[in-house]
Amino acid sequence: MGRSGTSMTDMIDDRRAKRNVAVLVAAQAIMGAQMPMVFVIGGLAGGMLATNICLATLPISFIVFGSMITAPVLSPWMQKHGRRAGFFVGTIAGAIGALVAAYGLYIGSFTVLLAGSLLTGVYMSAQGFYRFAAADTASDSFRPKAISYVMAGGLVSAIVGPQLNKLVQDAFVVPFLGTYLAIAVLNLVGMFLFLLLDLPKGSKNAPTEFHAVPPRTRRELLRDPRIVVAIICAMVAYSLMNLVMTSTPLAVVGCGFTKNNANDIVSAHVLAMFAPSFFTGHLIARFGVEKIIAAGLVILLGAGIVALSGVTLGNFFGALILLGLGWNFGFIGATSMLAASHAPHERGVVQGMNDMIVFGMVTIASLSSGGLMNCSGGTAVEGWTAVNLAMVPFLVLAGGALIWLATRPKASAA
Repeated sequence: MGRSGTSMTDMIDDRRAKRNVAVLVAAQAIMGAQMPMVFVIGGLAGGMLATNICLATLPISFIVFGSMITAPVLSPWMQKHGRRAGFFVGTIAGAIGALVAAYGLYIGSFTVLLAGSLLTGVYMSAQGFYRFAAADTASDSFRPKAISYVMAGGLVSAIVGPQLNKLVQDAFVVPFLGTYLAIAVLNLVGMFLFLLLDLPKGSKNAPTEFHAVPPRTRRELLRDPRIVVAIICAMVAYSLMNLVMTSTPLAVVGCGFTKNNANDIVSAHVLAMFAPSFFTGHLIARFGVEKIIAAGLVILLGAGIVALSGVTLGNFFGALILLGLGWNFGFIGATSMLAASHAPHERGVVQGMNDMIVFGMVTIASLSSGGLMNCSGGTAVEGWTAVNLAMVPFLVLAGGALIWLATRPKASAA
């Protein structure tokens, strides 16, 4: 009886999960378009207003920093009040942040631009939980696929974002003002999608639950090898992607190419980030999550090698496409490993802790990106070389963590 009941529950859950996945894919496609837009223009806008060129990428760093400080608050808050409420908070903050940043550009204030970027980070944090929301109502077998499909929604955003940016970035006398105004509209229109979600309402509305095994403390969670390795690999995959992508528009323009070239390269990069998501979940189910993460790290290494081999448009496109593909395998693999390594009642603490650590490191990477690109040599080529060489220690860390996990003695079945 128990087995047949479980099977029927999985069928019902997966119908519900598939509907939620469709809504989250649409949200990722529409509102997610703002992320490639701000990553293309953030460093360029910062370079216009910053008094020190080494701080050009600070707007992007503030976005990531905003995401980092929001995640450990937003995750348990969503566990209590529901994902939908958290997603509304994110989109409203994203709209306000875009308007504040637009005002900063209009009055020529770097400080106001940074304030708007910080609020954009609240949206970025909320978007990061789309993948976990997809997993909330999915069965164990559908969970990796659900995460992958939601990430695949980024395919549309990869096309819409940079192409929309081409249309609006010079629409006003003040460069990039139109970009931020368009981002505000995306948030205000797209937020109504969340009314279609059918997700748990949150523990505030649920009867008190008693768990046979109480939730682990943060210290105990960080003693779980799979949780630690999942966090390290997610941190490395995301940090390297951000480190290189943040510098890319500066490097492309610095090497004599145009802003439209930069938009096209970032578009190709974001397509590569999300296109594999249609089959990443299937690959994880077939080959195991560790092998997929390892493949991602090898591909990230390949991206660095291509970037270091020249500064033609072909090199930029090739390196950024590999960077996106490596991020996909590494980050989705790490997310799947993390989602399978904790109990449902530990979700808020684990996911918030994960995103705080991951985006803390991504903040450092984006800060380092501007310094390496603009201040480590006299030319754009020297700066771009420094950025890509900085990938090596991160890859060693993640590769070592995976090898350590693989060589640990397996826990007994009991």
